[in-house]
Amino acid sequence: MNKNQLKAGAILSYISLFLSTIISLLYTPFMLRIMGQSEFGLYSLTSSVVGYLTILDFGFGNAIVRYTAKYRALNEKEKEYNLNGMFIIVYTIIGIITAIAGFILYLNIGNMFSAKMTPSEIEKAKVLTLLLILNLAVSFPLGIFSSIITAYEKFVFSKIINIIRILINPCIMIPLLMLGYKSIGMVVVTTVLNITCLLINMWYCLKKLKVKVYFKNFDFSLLREIIGYSFYIFLNIIVDKINWSADQVILGAVSGTVAVAIYSVASQINGYYLSFSTAISGVFLPKVTAMVTKKASNKELSDLFIKIGRIQYIIMAYILGGFLLVGQNFINIWAGKDYSSAYYITAILIIPVTVPLIQNLGISLLQAQNRQKFRSIAYILVAIINIGLSIPLARIYGGIGCAIGTAIGLIIGNIVLMNIYYYKEIHIDIPQFWKEIFLMTIPATIAFICSLFINSFIEGNGYCYILIRALIFTLIYIPLMWFIGMNKYEKELFSSPLRKIIVRRS
Repeated sequence: MNKNQLKAGAILSYISLFLSTIISLLYTPFMLRIMGQSEFGLYSLTSSVVGYLTILDFGFGNAIVRYTAKYRALNEKEKEYNLNGMFIIVYTIIGIITAIAGFILYLNIGNMFSAKMTPSEIEKAKVLTLLLILNLAVSFPLGIFSSIITAYEKFVFSKIINIIRILINPCIMIPLLMLGYKSIGMVVVTTVLNITCLLINMWYCLKKLKVKVYFKNFDFSLLREIIGYSFYIFLNIIVDKINWSADQVILGAVSGTVAVAIYSVASQINGYYLSFSTAISGVFLPKVTAMVTKKASNKELSDLFIKIGRIQYIIMAYILGGFLLVGQNFINIWAGKDYSSAYYITAILIIPVTVPLIQNLGISLLQAQNRQKFRSIAYILVAIINIGLSIPLARIYGGIGCAIGTAIGLIIGNIVLMNIYYYKEIHIDIPQFWKEIFLMTIPATIAFICSLFINSFIEGNGYCYILIRALIFTLIYIPLMWFIGMNKYEKELFSSPLRKIIVRRS
């Protein structure tokens, strides 16, 4: 197990997230003003609708990582290379199915949204749909190489490619928007960059990692086993799509593109929040798979679950507190006062989702043990609650109503049911986990209350005032968390990179 790759992968993930967030924060206001609420809402709505076709992955992406990591741990190269060939065949078929399903979707765009969209908006939505379908259909067969890189734990390469992509994207997008290409230009650029990155990943696997692809032995029994493993991941993908994309589709049908645009701003900020958690846990599936394959004890897995959860909570509690303090003023300036209600939508979404985010190593653990069934069933319940509540609430309260429906589903499924399952069936020490999280919540809460009190004396709404309020929270949060919340391992983890920088400079 390459610990340096794990550490570097996590660090580069946060560098990538930092760059992506900063660039997006600078670029999004420009994009919103150039495109307008209606055009941005149309772009977001089309992306959400076509995004449902990503469920055709059927959860095989995780299966590639798990089974490749397993065969590498057992040093069974022949099975690994046959696995690669099998997945290329399977994903090529999925790509063709995606193209057919996408074309059917293209033909029915008008029937789906004619009640709330103009004829010109419908025509533009059709063009966007075709471009997005092309991107997705090509991504399926080429995407196998991204999963192989993850299974080989070559996180440095994959993260660097992602960072380069993040930097290039706005350099191309901004001139195109200024030339008037708007949503269609954005989708064209996204498609070209995505396919280019996928081809680079393929080159790296074949030339640098010396990965081979065998088509001589298509193992149907293995495919059946993988389908059994992937089925519940597939259900989770469907539920995730419902939970994070259905609200925009519902709003598009009952409220129009402006409501979708406002919700999309909240969804974008929520996406940042989700990413800061998965940046750590996302690199651990190969490690957890190897631990399970080598019969690691329940205590070892439980200790890892708590350790990663604590690290994630330090970061997530800081981001959550900061957003609740300055988020309203920030959205009013950043996106415009027309998007003001996005603050309440975001807050309703990110508060309950914090719990599954600091526990998302559990997802890798369930996948490594091939025990995703309960989580899938629980998440189906979440989806039913979400849809059942969001439709009537959206008619009354718009985007805020949709967010409330999603939040209630998250609390019931992701928090209550999953914590019971982790404790009873997976034997994770959930009482100890929550004991430690509670103790860490004390300094976070004190920092929030003190900052809220001090900020009440600071008048002004510009970026300068937002930075001052955020700085006050930071100056209170860091020492309180350091002296009260963090243990020796966490202090070393956060201070070690700083010490190395200081030593190099001296």
